[in-house]
Amino acid sequence: MDLFEYQGKQFFARYGMPISDGEIAFTVDEAVAAAERLGTPVMVKAQVHTGGRGKAGGVKFAATIDDVRTHATSILGLDISGHVVGRVWIEKASDIAEEYYASFTLDRSAKKHLGMLSAEGGVEIETVAEENPDAIAKVWIDPVDGLDEATARDWVTAAALPEAAVEGTVVILQQLYTAYVEGDADLVEINPLILTPEGRVHVLDAKVTLDANSTFRHEDYAAFDETQTRDERETAAHARGLQYVGLEGSVGVIANGAGLAMSTVDVVNQVGGSPANFLDIGGGANADVMAGALEVINNDPAVRSIFINIFGGITRGEEVANGIVGALERVDIDAPIVIRLDGTNADEGRAILEPHLSDSLQMAPTMLDAARRAVELASAGSTASDEGGSR
Repeated sequence: MDLFEYQGKQFFARYGMPISDGEIAFTVDEAVAAAERLGTPVMVKAQVHTGGRGKAGGVKFAATIDDVRTHATSILGLDISGHVVGRVWIEKASDIAEEYYASFTLDRSAKKHLGMLSAEGGVEIETVAEENPDAIAKVWIDPVDGLDEATARDWVTAAALPEAAVEGTVVILQQLYTAYVEGDADLVEINPLILTPEGRVHVLDAKVTLDANSTFRHEDYAAFDETQTRDERETAAHARGLQYVGLEGSVGVIANGAGLAMSTVDVVNQVGGSPANFLDIGGGANADVMAGALEVINNDPAVRSIFINIFGGITRGEEVANGIVGALERVDIDAPIVIRLDGTNADEGRAILEPHLSDSLQMAPTMLDAARRAVELASAGSTASDEGGSR
């Protein structure tokens, strides 16, 4: 789950990090009222799940209430990289002496948490990494050991932050790490982390991605989930409890397990096709789950074929097959389906599917064969659609 900036700051504040006073506003009048309560000058900041807000005109300094009204009017409704601004964060303006960068994420190859700190904040870290990689000080943290004060202090020294910023940054880095771990985050980022003219280190921006699979440990994350940006397909899948990501292709993908679903997307690309989605039905492949998955994919007008790729483990092959047959009795599918079924009791599952096979429901022995057939059918469907109009 990607949080809006203001949500990220509220998340950071739970762990003691210093953030500026601010209020969220959904209309121009609400923005003006917030600025009147906070007192000018303020920043008017677009809240969208994408970067590049400043360059797009989505972050403005407002010295007066009239400025707030002008900027809120121009920012609300602004399209930033395909994201239409529906809310703005009105925040007390801060004086800045210097800007830094700090973040934590997981380095999967090292099987450790990766911390990055730079004295060159305020710009995209990718730009810093490309133009001046030595400006980024990195630490790899064993989850068992955590981040202690001595390591944080050495890290700040390695990043060459000025003496005035050392103590405050050491404290915030430890708080940021705690937020990252205890909050079950995939990414926490502060850019910029600022030093004020008075010598205070302060959080001026927040980028936070939370692990959606951790919501059972955090009941309050439901409020974050409600504000996620989803297209119609993703909204429908989410309502059915499906792990779904919409893509741009024509081959609908259904698989059981995130790893298999990612591999399925890759193999469709490998054989010259383009996946329309990533859809993981998890361990459940009964009729209800399968019907929900097929409904979501069937409602995507770009889908020309559907590739169901199931490897039975705990879920047995005959259960999957019965789920598919039951789902097809409940859902009218427009696109042809190709099934690859392997693993536990796969032979029994294939025997159940055999009487139902047709031009619209096909089976293939391997994942590669099934992907090729699904791509062929999608290409044929696209050609027929071009000749006869969209379905």
